Amino acid sequence: MSADAQSTPFGARRKGPKTLPKLPLSAFSPPNSGTSEKFPLPPSPSAVRPTSIIDADVVSFSAWRGLTGEELESKIGGVVLSFQDQSSEEVQRAIDQLETTAEGIPVIAALVPFALDEGAPAEPPAYLSNSSKVPLALAATFSTPSAHSVSALSWALSADRVVDISVQADLVNGDAGWDALEDFLTKSTAELAGKGTIVLSNILPPPHDLSLPLVKLLTHATYRAFQSHSAAISLFPNVYLKYLPPVWETDGTPLDESQLKEWKRRVKMYLGHVVEAFGFERIIFGSAPLHPSLPSGRWYELARESLAELGVDQEAMDAVFGGNAKKVYGGSS
Repeated sequence: MSADAQSTPFGARRKGPKTLPKLPLSAFSPPNSGTSEKFPLPPSPSAVRPTSIIDADVVSFSAWRGLTGEELESKIGGVVLSFQDQSSEEVQRAIDQLETTAEGIPVIAALVPFALDEGAPAEPPAYLSNSSKVPLALAATFSTPSAHSVSALSWALSADRVVDISVQADLVNGDAGWDALEDFLTKSTAELAGKGTIVLSNILPPPHDLSLPLVKLLTHATYRAFQSHSAAISLFPNVYLKYLPPVWETDGTPLDESQLKEWKRRVKMYLGHVVEAFGFERIIFGSAPLHPSLPSGRWYELARESLAELGVDQEAMDAVFGGNAKKVYGGSS
């Protein structure tokens, strides 16, 4: 060992610049896609459109036909007709006259009334006992859990029914409404091992205060409650969410372009989280209730653009706007 080496203390920093490894030029080049030297870009949101559309919530077929808009009208592959707010006699007459198509559009299923607060029926309504040309799903409303509502939903699911539930619990003021919904689902499905299917509406998007500035929404208590509780609900494997027009208060006049953009920004905040929690396989598009400020055709455009701008692919788009509804409602009895 030389005298210089012996005189250099261990760990002493050597003078002069450190020699850095040289990176190959390929490290600064885009990946080779096989077709282009440029980085691959995601598809434009305007290019991702459903191949075919099933509207899974049509209340008034005649009114719906007049408000669909060009693209929804041209790509419609089926509808789910809702008779939820009609009397038993009216429902029976409607089912007797129901055909597998309406004005040339396939009828995938019909939603018929089902009262949760009456408990498990001793005998099913006559329209459920009689044969129907199209599958029938049950339509109910939930506000607060009770022994009757739990037994009614358990009865329907044990019969392997599809149950559409409009959630009318208070989802804005604290966690109580969300907790009630989770408790209801837990007790109703506890011993059923995934039988039946539940489709929840009025959650995507949920009730919302439009006066709340968008910049405050991310940290607001209502949005945080939505995130945590919707994620908890996604753990029920047989629960789907229906993607419907927001029930947000307006003056009843059609939304202008500025308002539509603002609504879309808010819808995307809720939709993005739901896609993460549920996956696109458990979201079902529908257009009811008919909103005075947002006709079904305009709602379809807003709903499609909101989903496309999240960067989803064609498979996801086709599932949300048709495939999921066909899978869920087409197999009902």
